[in-house]
Amino acid sequence: MNNAVTVTTRPQGRPRGNPPTRESIVSAARSLFLERGYRRTTVRAVAGAAGVDPALIAYHFGSKKGLFADVMQFQCAHVLTVDEVLRGEPATLPDRLIDAVTDLWEDADFRQLTTQGAEAAEVIREYLEHELLARLVEFLGGPDATARATAVVTILGGLIYTRYLNPLPSPANLTPAEARRILTPALRTALAPRPRHAAWKRPPSPTASPTRVSR
Repeated sequence: MNNAVTVTTRPQGRPRGNPPTRESIVSAARSLFLERGYRRTTVRAVAGAAGVDPALIAYHFGSKKGLFADVMQFQCAHVLTVDEVLRGEPATLPDRLIDAVTDLWEDADFRQLTTQGAEAAEVIREYLEHELLARLVEFLGGPDATARATAVVTILGGLIYTRYLNPLPSPANLTPAEARRILTPALRTALAPRPRHAAWKRPPSPTASPTRVSR
């Protein structure tokens, strides 16, 4: 029997519920997701652990999937605070980005949460796209901000994939300091503004006939 409580729509805007109640639900859910995993954790179990009515979980989070997303987002925000990463000297931004990612993924609890199936993968994708990428675009500004931010997130995503999600021996064996030293130059290049008037020439068509030279 499925104990999950679902609703077809979520309330518009931020719920007006008591913030401590919401926080207690997230805290209880985090503990249960770590202990039992996503599949074996029910909404009723979370409600019981938090001491609330299960309907409150549906109201605040929409479903168990929405609750899990909030738990993951909370864990991300707790370690990888984008505002703090972007604050500081621009010259050391690449170092701060690498440190934030490795600090987050070296956290044992977060690593355990990321192994919990498609739900975790979806949250990670949404966080990288809507939090980190979008904030970088806003921070960088200018006509090439999206291209620069995309390059940065691609590099960081490659680090996450090859070091943590599907580890390759070389990246996995790096210390965080070594990862920073190796990837900082690439991030610095990705963050650099593109030339405004870079000329782009169309390559010659492979079917074009060669120009005849008059003699």
